[in-house]
This record gives sequence, structure tokens and C-alpha cells, in this order.
Amino acid sequence: MAIRVVVAEDSLIVREGLQQLLGSSPSVEIVAACDDVDSLLAAIDRDQPDVVVTDIRMPPTGTDEGIQVAARLRETHPDIGVVVVSQYAEPSYVLDLLDSGSDGRGSLLKERVHRRSELLAAIENVASGGSVIDPRIVDVLVTAKARAERSPLSQLTEREREVLAEIAAGKSNMAIAESLVLTKRAVEKHINSIFMKLGLAASEDVSKRVKATLLFLAETGPQDGEAGIS
Repeated sequence: MAIRVVVAEDSLIVREGLQQLLGSSPSVEIVAACDDVDSLLAAIDRDQPDVVVTDIRMPPTGTDEGIQVAARLRETHPDIGVVVVSQYAEPSYVLDLLDSGSDGRGSLLKERVHRRSELLAAIENVASGGSVIDPRIVDVLVTAKARAERSPLSQLTEREREVLAEIAAGKSNMAIAESLVLTKRAVEKHINSIFMKLGLAASEDVSKRVKATLLFLAETGPQDGEAGIS
């Protein structure tokens, strides 16, 4: 059965592009396309989608409407997944998105939205309760945290940093192994080492690992002017 999706984007060109991109996939059914928060909330109540794909900034204020909708849905429609898209790698938005839990939530940069396979993978992931965080956003957090004096991240090897980024992107151990061309056992050893060095309790729940990792990385956030990548 196709995943029912509502698209919310105030730019007509981007909105129509998303509709065309997703409409050609047999695994997705676009049930509504909206250009502001009010029409999005109405579409959610009317069409009962499985996933909402929404820009962060939309009318009426153009600030963080997408994040607000995600938080509201956690209370009113907890089974609906949300993929928030943004033009910039802004970790603070991701942390706000995950504030009420990371299950069924995803964050992608708009540059990846044009790659149908990545967008579809994110939609499928959040529809099943998983989490997806854009690797470039993770890179910003890792870089900022590594700058902090005596940061435990400085203890990580280059390979452990790569594995950490994959963890924060919400990937399973098997998916990490495939992505980095490692054995599953090697990945498990790296993860155990990472969490020991970072002082984080390992968890089999990928969603919890995502939030724990991101919160740790954001503990010493980017300095002014470093949070975004244009």
C-alpha cells in the first residue's frame, strides 16, 4: 500500500517539484499540497496522511512553522511521520524537532530533496517510526563540538567519527556496515568504543541513539555564525 503524503511548501516551484518527484513513485501517494500552516493542518485532519513533508519556514511568520507542526502532531496525530526540509544546516532546528522524541521524525537539506531516492528513503523511514538526520547537519554538530576544549570527541578516531555520523543519521548497524564497507562486528566494536568515550549509555533502540548523540554534540553548540552552511 502506498504511503499517503501531504507536502507543505510555500514556494510554488519547489512545491510542484516535490509533487512531480514523488508522484512518479508507486510507493507514495500525494494526497494534498499546501502553501501555509493553516492549509497544512486542515489537510492533515481531512486526509489523514502517513507522512508530512514540510518546509521549516512557511507563512504566516516564516520562522519555524514546520517544527511547530511536528510538535503539535506528536500530541494530536502521533502516528504521522514528519520530514522537515531546510535550506540551511541549522542544528538548533533539528534539536527542536527531536525535543518530543525522534521516532517518526526526519530532517533533510533541500539540496537532497531533489534526489528522489534519498527523499523516498526518508519518507519510508519516518513512516515506519524511524529517524533520519541529514549528514551535513551532523557534520556541523561534530565540528562545533570538537572545537570545545577537552571535548571527548577529540578522542575519537577518524573511523569512529564516520560511524558516529552514521549513527546520528539514524542508520542501523547493518546499514552502517554497508555504507562504510565494514563487517557488522567491526561496526559494533566501533560503536561500543564511541559510546564509552562519549560517556553515553549504548542502546539497541536506534531512535534513542540518534537523540542521545545529537544532544551530546549540541551540548557545546556552534559559535555565532557557525550554525549554518549556505
